[in-house]
Amino acid sequence: MTATGELRAAGITDPALISGYRLCRSLNSHHGKTYFLATLLLPPAKRPHVHALYGFARYADDKVDEHVDASTGSTVSFEAFATEFLTDLDRGTAEHPVLAAVLDTIQRWQIPRSYFADFLDSMRMDLTVTEYATYDDLAKYMWGSAAVIGLQMLPILGRVSEEIPWSRLEPHAVDLGLAFQLTNFIRDVAEDLRRGRIYLPQDSLAQFGVTAERLRLASEKGLASAEGGVDEPIRNLLAYEIERARGLYRSAHAGVALVHPASQDCLRTALTLYGEILDEIERRDYDVFHGRVSVGLRRRATVGLSAYRAARRLRRGVPTARA
Repeated sequence: MTATGELRAAGITDPALISGYRLCRSLNSHHGKTYFLATLLLPPAKRPHVHALYGFARYADDKVDEHVDASTGSTVSFEAFATEFLTDLDRGTAEHPVLAAVLDTIQRWQIPRSYFADFLDSMRMDLTVTEYATYDDLAKYMWGSAAVIGLQMLPILGRVSEEIPWSRLEPHAVDLGLAFQLTNFIRDVAEDLRRGRIYLPQDSLAQFGVTAERLRLASEKGLASAEGGVDEPIRNLLAYEIERARGLYRSAHAGVALVHPASQDCLRTALTLYGEILDEIERRDYDVFHGRVSVGLRRRATVGLSAYRAARRLRRGVPTARA
């Protein structure tokens, strides 16, 4: 279904909102290939709202990078953006199309304001914090950068039954966000290094004898040679963090059956494809320095097509009303 069909199904008719939702959809399509594919498995009426949440998160992340990278010439600081958004959120209206779309989504689905304030707090940490001493320290950052995004999604995904309290779904939604984020941190070690950041906990690095300098040398070697730059300490570090991420995926998977049936194929597809990034890292002998690790297009298409057929069959026989 086209963007126009999705917006029509969602009852979005205001021209300004249509512009904002279209922009968010474009951001999701361009930057979030796996997320976008999974979103297409939702009922059409729900898709624009997921696009809006992704679009907002991407827009905020870009504001952080603009603030950090002075070469962009950006005159808009992250603090100005954060203040503008929270003011707009309290007022209920926004001029920027992305902000207008996400505000509409927040209002329609009654998503708590605190989730967005916590998200902005974590984005603000990226302006000054470049490493985390322990996993507990990193988890405080990931609460706002990832866990609350899982919680933002819950009202849109819905429950399998209104008799199930939201509190039963929330821990799984939190672990869903954490699993995705930790996978990114494992895959993007080299990219984050170039931005002056190390997200993997320092105590994990120390446990396996890995230093920031060792990571930088591995990154330089990976960029310069097809042979890659992974040695045994780095290999052991990444294997350790991969197992931590897989524990989070297992918890997230356990919650899929609790969401509305019309949303389950979306979650299963996202979990499968994002989790397989870890498999790809292992197949490459943990070389995350020579090119970005990703799941192949053919595999994404196979998983996505199978899930799409299942989702269509389900929509023919199961109501998709908000739970």
